[in-house]
Amino acid sequence: MNWGMFEGLLNGVNKYSTAFGRIWLSLVFIFRLLVYVVAAERVWSDDDKDFDCNTRQPGCTNVCYDHFFPVSHIRLWALQLILVTCPSLLVIMHVAYREAKEQRRRAAGGDNCRCIYPDPGKKRGGLWWTYLLSLIFKAGVDMVFLYIFYRFYRNYTLPRLVKCELPPCPNVVDCFIARPTEKTIFTLFMVVTTCVCVMLSLVEAAYLIGKRCRECVLAGGEDGCRHSQDCALSRPEPAGTGAQVFHGVDVDYKPPTASIPPTDSSPTTLPEEEALL
Repeated sequence: MNWGMFEGLLNGVNKYSTAFGRIWLSLVFIFRLLVYVVAAERVWSDDDKDFDCNTRQPGCTNVCYDHFFPVSHIRLWALQLILVTCPSLLVIMHVAYREAKEQRRRAAGGDNCRCIYPDPGKKRGGLWWTYLLSLIFKAGVDMVFLYIFYRFYRNYTLPRLVKCELPPCPNVVDCFIARPTEKTIFTLFMVVTTCVCVMLSLVEAAYLIGKRCRECVLAGGEDGCRHSQDCALSRPEPAGTGAQVFHGVDVDYKPPTASIPPTDSSPTTLPEEEALL
């Protein structure tokens, strides 16, 4: 396994994730992947060899083992981890697609061209939907595998003794499972960590949806306030200039007229005596 490439993928997932996503990534890497590689794989490595039945009938042990363990724990966990981590890689690929598209646009139009994605890692548009769908997919995969484990192993526990009467067994035979207590502990540990991962994915999805709804509400409120201010500024004056409104009552308003006193240069009326002359 190329650990350098693996480290690069982890850094990319951690870079474009929220705080809940980083917690989820740490939980998956430490408590699921490392436990699987270091401990769980060794516990189930020789499970079929240690499955022992009290009969020498050829084929009876193999048939009983296939009946009680249709799919190995370790292979189910490996498939689960692969399906759970793939959506995070899709988010990285989406960001890489944005960066490549922005570079091609700059190479074609120069540095003065308008940027389509000023911040390619910002969760807007299609990247927001990709991230949200990846969270829902991861939670769905974990829940499906929890149901599969529950159907195969009741209460997620492995019994010490199972009875088998499938052909070619001659009669009801007793079969014993190797290290059932240890396997039950590991199974419950994996189930608990899976439940925590499901909860984190759902909380992160609710956080993204709530944050987006809050942004839409705030944007709608600002647009409404701006529209009301524009309407108030563009409202026409009431018709008629000769009326004022005092306390809701229209009163005819007449502008005052100022009398101009006569001056020396203005003509005056002659006295009546001079007029008779």
